[in-house]
Amino acid sequence: MRIYKTDKSIIVEEGGICFLSPEQNWDQLINHDDLYDWLGHQVSKLQPAGDLPWLEALSIQAPIGSQELWAAGVTYLRSKTARMEESKESGGASFYDKVYEAERPELFFKASGGKVRGPNARVRIRRDSSWNVPEPELTLVVTSSGKIVGYTIGNDMSSRSIEGENPLYLPQAKVYDGSAALGPCIWVPGKEIPSSTLIAMTIHREGINVFEGQVTIDQMKRGHDELVEFLYRENSFTYGSYLMTGTCIVPGNDFTLASGDIVRITIDGIGTLINTVE
Repeated sequence: MRIYKTDKSIIVEEGGICFLSPEQNWDQLINHDDLYDWLGHQVSKLQPAGDLPWLEALSIQAPIGSQELWAAGVTYLRSKTARMEESKESGGASFYDKVYEAERPELFFKASGGKVRGPNARVRIRRDSSWNVPEPELTLVVTSSGKIVGYTIGNDMSSRSIEGENPLYLPQAKVYDGSAALGPCIWVPGKEIPSSTLIAMTIHREGINVFEGQVTIDQMKRGHDELVEFLYRENSFTYGSYLMTGTCIVPGNDFTLASGDIVRITIDGIGTLINTVE
């Protein structure tokens, strides 16, 4: 099942049939530890509200409410390599090698719910950064008790020139207006996402494909439960949280985003998140 947040209502879609969710409070809806079973029970009693063309005609919003969006870094080997490459001039490259092998993962705050951009919305690159990339990431939907109940697609916009100048500049490289997008929905599969799940990203500029890459999530060094356990160790989340799990798709050092670029991120089972760079 998939949950869509629109400007007027919350929609549950299953098998191409759409239903109005009986719970229209987003924060309460996604905080069910038994979300898959709860949704299944509710949908079985509902009349269809429309089909996929009906859904696509609605204004779909970022699938997040009062939750915080966090992110994990250096969870794939390619991410470690990229971070080391961008930081070698500053002498900070060894930090990324160490965190990749360390017991404790890198976790950082990315955005409050109100700052997250949705499908077809514009994401931003910083005016004071010369090297910028999108990072496609499987994003976990976690309840207040720490249970993973769903998945969505995340775009972790990153300023590589700023982070590369000094690792301590990570918050400025990662956290700014328009630096995160989620969507198009929350996928609630009722079981753990398959390790063969494919993440793919393309970037188009003036109608030309200037980058494409793909990876399966089994290349991730750390487990999803492991990341959530560290995030929840000394943090409480009244309405649950979202956690980006890192990326293995990183454009080469000769690539930087430009205004007008169209970023398409697709993850098996979830769909495609499309954003244009402002």
